[in-house]
Amino acid sequence: MSADAAGPPWPVMSIAQAHQMMSVPGTLLEVGEAEVRGITLKVWKNAPPSLTFLFEASRLHAARDFLVHETERATFDAHRRAVLALAEVLKGYGVGKGDRVAIIMRNVPEWSVAFWAGILVGAIVTPLNAWWTGAELDYGLRDSGAKVALVDAERWERIREHVDRLPDLKRVLVSRTSEEIADPRVDRLEDILGSVERWSTLPERDTPAEAFALQPDDDCTIFYTSGTTGSPKGAVISHRNIISNILNGASAQARAFLRRGEAPPQPDPTGPQKASLISVPFFHATGCFAVLVPAMMTGAKLVMQRRFDAEAALGLIERERITQIGGVPTIAWQILEHPRFSEFDTSSIEIVAYGGAPSAPELVARIREQFPKSVPGQGWGMTETSATAVSNFAEDYEARPASCGVPAMTGEVRIVGEGGVDLAVGEVGELWYRGPIVVRGYWNKPQATAETFVDGWVKTGDLARVDEEGFIYIVDRAKDMLIRGGENIYCVEVENALYAHPGVMDAAVVGIPHPTLGEEPGAVVHLKPDHTATEAELRAHVAERLAAFKVPVRVLFLPEPLPRNANGKILKNELKKLFA
Repeated sequence: MSADAAGPPWPVMSIAQAHQMMSVPGTLLEVGEAEVRGITLKVWKNAPPSLTFLFEASRLHAARDFLVHETERATFDAHRRAVLALAEVLKGYGVGKGDRVAIIMRNVPEWSVAFWAGILVGAIVTPLNAWWTGAELDYGLRDSGAKVALVDAERWERIREHVDRLPDLKRVLVSRTSEEIADPRVDRLEDILGSVERWSTLPERDTPAEAFALQPDDDCTIFYTSGTTGSPKGAVISHRNIISNILNGASAQARAFLRRGEAPPQPDPTGPQKASLISVPFFHATGCFAVLVPAMMTGAKLVMQRRFDAEAALGLIERERITQIGGVPTIAWQILEHPRFSEFDTSSIEIVAYGGAPSAPELVARIREQFPKSVPGQGWGMTETSATAVSNFAEDYEARPASCGVPAMTGEVRIVGEGGVDLAVGEVGELWYRGPIVVRGYWNKPQATAETFVDGWVKTGDLARVDEEGFIYIVDRAKDMLIRGGENIYCVEVENALYAHPGVMDAAVVGIPHPTLGEEPGAVVHLKPDHTATEAELRAHVAERLAAFKVPVRVLFLPEPLPRNANGKILKNELKKLFA
């Protein structure tokens, strides 16, 4: 493959050579070693020691817009004033190092203020899933032992009846409510901060002195796993975990420049502002660690939607000069396939990156076609790896669209078979990952921690293979793999075959019980606008590409995108019910 007919052949260097060139002594991407919880790991040697230093970096972008939500707009300076005001209030509530502060809100500007205020007083910030029911939120508050909760009006209605049964919960701050709440434990956040438009008038305050004493391996957040089976587990995440994730992302982009023979651009706080349209929740590791937190360093603008809508997204891309969009692949498809796409100016788009689900190789070509200045990318990660562990970017992604990419310089990967044996190149086994982004374990769950984390490695539960150059291919979730009459069927393989059909926008494969074979594959698909396909057509399409036993015995069509949880994972248990 060549980058362009007039330019040098691509790639001009190997992955290993690019990594060596990036790890220049004294730079932010220099790699060293450190002992982390008794285990020697490769780490980013010159990484900031805590999130406090990222917060302080926001002063460089004071006058720029940071958060945009509908008609509301807050600059970095206004946001910083609101954060420091709330941090003072949290200290007045007696919140200190190690106390849990829960955030239960949809994506609104107050979410970010709550997060950073908790971080600066040394609390363990505990975002809970805003989609959860009252009972599920009760579980999260009880399990974490949250001392203070910051909630929006909708979530307050869900937890109101549970508050009296939560002995650890001492105070609740409710945002975006006009209700006068008589409970002495409850305050309105607007009574403390005022409306978003008023944050810029809040007085100047110093960053709390204790914020600068925080150490890389101090706990700073608990993020709950998506909990598609069983009770969610709280992954305990450190400052090092989050900052290492940010540098993983920066190194992936730098690697793409080096692979095409170009010098990576240097940060320029005076250059044109980058802007992201965020379509993942802040309470998801990607939304927080890969979008919200890096913006404090880079000065990027974050534009929120109350609910994703492709036409409204196109309007925001034009109005706010959005440079990056992402989420799960179906969001990219909805934007690209929107019938009014050509009516909007999308020329500002530079990056279209996504993850969390398989995507059709055709999607890469469509991104290049309709966003000609853009770079496509995808990745793989999990809550237990503090978001993105593996990245595939630019020409590498175009060359290997089925791969989620390669680990950063500080990451290590194993493909493990039965009995804990490392498997050879090309063989399928469980993906294990180790690096400074791997969390220390689950909150108050020692057995689950021991089962998942071994000598710094996280056993991911994903089945994968690795090629000769180190590119990783996720084959399936171990628990999703089907066994039909003794034959293994990897759902992702069948889903990729379905995605290769030009009419398929969204697809998932699940097991249908069978009295003698055990189970057979069934597919649920959502078609692109103005496309048609029949069950027989899709079955024949898969049969042309895969063995007969892998062909779905039934194909169901949904009129809307497949159901997902807040983290973007398809709810396969819900889809199985369609075949009952």
